[in-house]
Amino acid sequence: MDIDLSTEEAAFRDEIRGFLRDHLPDTVKSGAAASPTVFVEPEIGQVWNAVLHAKGWLGYNWPKEYGGTGWSPVQRYIFEKECAEAGAPGLTVMGLKLLAPVLWTFGTPEQKAFYLPRILSGEDYWCQGFSEPGSGSDLASLQCRAVRDGDRYILNGSKIWTTHAHHANRMFCLVRTDAGVKKQAGISFLLVDLDQPGISVRPILTVAGDHEVNQVFLEDVVVPVADRVGAEGDGWTIAKFLLENERGGSCHAPKLIYDLGQLEMLARNESDGRGGLLADDPEWQRRVAQARLGAQALEMIELRIISEIAKGRKPGPQTSLTKLLASNLRQDIDLLAVDLHGVAGLQLEMQRPLYGDSAPDPIHSRAAQVAAPRYLNSLAWTIFGGSNEVQSNIIARSVLGL
Repeated sequence: MDIDLSTEEAAFRDEIRGFLRDHLPDTVKSGAAASPTVFVEPEIGQVWNAVLHAKGWLGYNWPKEYGGTGWSPVQRYIFEKECAEAGAPGLTVMGLKLLAPVLWTFGTPEQKAFYLPRILSGEDYWCQGFSEPGSGSDLASLQCRAVRDGDRYILNGSKIWTTHAHHANRMFCLVRTDAGVKKQAGISFLLVDLDQPGISVRPILTVAGDHEVNQVFLEDVVVPVADRVGAEGDGWTIAKFLLENERGGSCHAPKLIYDLGQLEMLARNESDGRGGLLADDPEWQRRVAQARLGAQALEMIELRIISEIAKGRKPGPQTSLTKLLASNLRQDIDLLAVDLHGVAGLQLEMQRPLYGDSAPDPIHSRAAQVAAPRYLNSLAWTIFGGSNEVQSNIIARSVLGL
């Protein structure tokens, strides 16, 4: 596999670099660096989204006919890599990367025309209503019911671990529309307006003290049949398509490698507790090298997947491999950050946000202040989007043929 950039691709990379240098706001960059949560807060993310939307690059992985760039898989990879190396925040995932591909693949012309422009403009902020109490990894066992009543559905039930539901005005949701068939066959995919009676959002604070996830209760909530994506009973097929994008729709390695580089720079000024510098400690060097080799191996796997996509093939079950590797590496690197700062890396400031003028004063440094809550939040990586155990089963069955 040839990983050298062509002349045209190198020029494209330089264009991206120049734009990031001139248009990535310092407040956004510093805010992202001081955010311990898995998903960036809207007050940071939406600012950066708006900058990219004005440039026409927000839908960088969207087809041109729906308002995207129409970039090739290689161009998309270059963009993600350059954004990671510039310290830009991750883009808003739920609408841009998860729902949008579902809409242009399975949606009606009316759904595409209405919802896709609103995702790009930021008018709609989406959350994902999949998991339920007792239906996490076994997603097919979900019990949130949607009963057909003429040209509408009436929803009753609850969703849990719903990221940014307290910010969202809409939720894409899996519901049970038929309890009399095989459990996977009785699920449908609905688009729910959260600004209506019968919906309540209860915050769930993480062990780090962050409000990122919620439980959403739905009591006689109304959804027009026109807001069902696909046919009734197609929800499981659509969910598998969406989860494949969630697990492999982005390149994780560039951000992991960037974060490792930041830790290596900080280690040049951190004491090893024995009169030397941590950067010179053999055990530290071993752990960093091990993580770097893992991230570089992941990058090669992601580039291979990009190569397959460029040939018109689907990402396939190998996205479970990238999700599994990226999740473990994310936790390893975040634990390195805690250890880097020694005792100062154990501080667990509960006030939020940790960026901006109202941020509490850190002990030692802002990086040390963020280290412990970021590591605690990163424990969710091996759970969301399908747990490590689920990914291992998919790899064993679909990739290895066991």
